[in-house]
Amino acid sequence: MNLNVTLLLDTTVTMEKGILVEHATGRNRGDAVSKALGLLNAKLPEEAKVVDFEVGTYTTPVTRRTYGVVVAVYNVSPEHRALPNLTIKERRALLAHVLQIFNYNPKVLNISELARTFGVSRDSIYYDIEQILKENGLSR
Repeated sequence: MNLNVTLLLDTTVTMEKGILVEHATGRNRGDAVSKALGLLNAKLPEEAKVVDFEVGTYTTPVTRRTYGVVVAVYNVSPEHRALPNLTIKERRALLAHVLQIFNYNPKVLNISELARTFGVSRDSIYYDIEQILKENGLSR
């Protein structure tokens, strides 16, 4: 069995995008598909929105084994993603919002805690803040 997947990604929408593929054998087509769906659903992120999916089956000619194959394409909204999984752009947008609330005063931020929360180095957080301040004409 060959599988070709072609995706058109909309990069203007900030979402985590993913593809999952699972297969399983079964006594018949329905059983094989049911098992493959169970495997896929166990791996699908909790807040995922399935954009497209395909279900198929095939039986091998010699062994007569029946396989179910499931492919799912999904999106997960950034507000449902763990902070260490955010892109640099998303992390900076969040930091910019916090800085705006505190009148662009970086002294109110705990750099070590932010680095731990986002799963990056302290230098990355310092650089993000520097870039945000430059973008807003507030270089310090």
